[in-house]
Amino acid sequence: MTLDAVLTRIDDTLPEALDRLSDLLRIPSISTDPAFKPACADAADWLVKELNSLGFKAEVRPTPGHPMVVARHEGPGRHILFYGHYDVQPVDPLSLWERDPFDPEIQDTPKGRVIRARGASDDKGQLMTFVEACRAYKDVTGTLPGNLTIFFEGEEESGSPSLIPFMKQNAGELSADLALICDTGLFADTVPAIVTMLRGLAKVEFTIHAANKDLHSGMFGGAAINPIRVLTRILGGLHDDQGRVAVPGFYDDVDELPEAVRAQWQSLAFDHAAFLGAVGLTTPAGEAGRTPLEMIWSRPTAEINGIWGGYTGAGFKTVLPAEAHAKVSFRLVSRQDPAKILPAFRAWIEAQLPPDCTLEWHEPEGSPASVMEITDPAFEAARGALSAEWARPAAFVGCGGSIPIAGYFKDILGMDAMLVGFGRDDDQIHSPNEKYDVESFHKGIRSWARILDRIAK
Repeated sequence: MTLDAVLTRIDDTLPEALDRLSDLLRIPSISTDPAFKPACADAADWLVKELNSLGFKAEVRPTPGHPMVVARHEGPGRHILFYGHYDVQPVDPLSLWERDPFDPEIQDTPKGRVIRARGASDDKGQLMTFVEACRAYKDVTGTLPGNLTIFFEGEEESGSPSLIPFMKQNAGELSADLALICDTGLFADTVPAIVTMLRGLAKVEFTIHAANKDLHSGMFGGAAINPIRVLTRILGGLHDDQGRVAVPGFYDDVDELPEAVRAQWQSLAFDHAAFLGAVGLTTPAGEAGRTPLEMIWSRPTAEINGIWGGYTGAGFKTVLPAEAHAKVSFRLVSRQDPAKILPAFRAWIEAQLPPDCTLEWHEPEGSPASVMEITDPAFEAARGALSAEWARPAAFVGCGGSIPIAGYFKDILGMDAMLVGFGRDDDQIHSPNEKYDVESFHKGIRSWARILDRIAK
């Protein structure tokens, strides 16, 4: 059987695969620091050379920032695009690293073998799981497993300024039937997962103005309106006593979780108490009647991220401030639209302003949620493949944060994305001493081989 031979090949060549990953990890492709621009170009060149050696037609594509890597192999079956990013986060503070962050090393730890280096988990180790699965297929069968495009970005860790223009300019080439993204993780370190819901984000900073200058509270206190008092009164009413957001129309486009997905989440036996206990809390503070998993994966939020005004220095200044400021963000789900939510929030604030107060709105921005169409048979096929490899039932899960590329694939290229990753919570991505478990790398390669065997036809 071809798949068995491919899996055996992966097992037999794991040392060589780890060596290749180490070669890529040695390239300090820090995208946010201009000093490392040549290194980012080197990483792109390295990947193109590897992909061409496997039979892809791979090219470095220049952008105003760091280059993209696009590779194509025409074959039978559905057109599948795989995405990853080769750039990495800065390494500061360097003093907290146990070794040179760009000198990868396989280490034995109490939890098993790991490869330690910047980018090991985010995202070089993850993207190489797919490359190595393709390599094993090529070694065994003489050809690549299907109709594939590979798309590697070099600016993910610096805000992806070139990504949207590049995708729009190359939409015909990049459009496929399904996108695969490997930049996520396992659930609770042991359960393979496919992310099918990503919350969107809307955010704004605003200022409430009152008097034309700061006032002496002894002379004006009680007679003049205090904008901090206005601000705190308004934001204090942002949630009702059931934890629901009070902005009119906020829940109009929020869909209830399908029962089948709810049952899967319940089967994960998520330890709600331990989740909050790990950060020194005990009681869920969101919507009444919702589990913490529902709250962080499938329900919208409104959070006050910062609030300031008046005098906050040492000592005391009895000032009545002229203005008060806040930053507020919303995590969005289902069909919620930032272009609808933010104006509704503004109107809600303005309706509560007393005389002599005005609102200044600062550059609101946002992106909608992404909800994948799991009725596509590829999703269930991939779930079965992951379950077979990890010997645990794989789950369709949500993600409380936002992964913009998945939304871009949907909005710009018109295709759903399947997010499968093998990172663990203790990988220390973005932090000193980042690592990727050798088991995650090994079983990640095998997982992609199994998935491709089921969907790339």
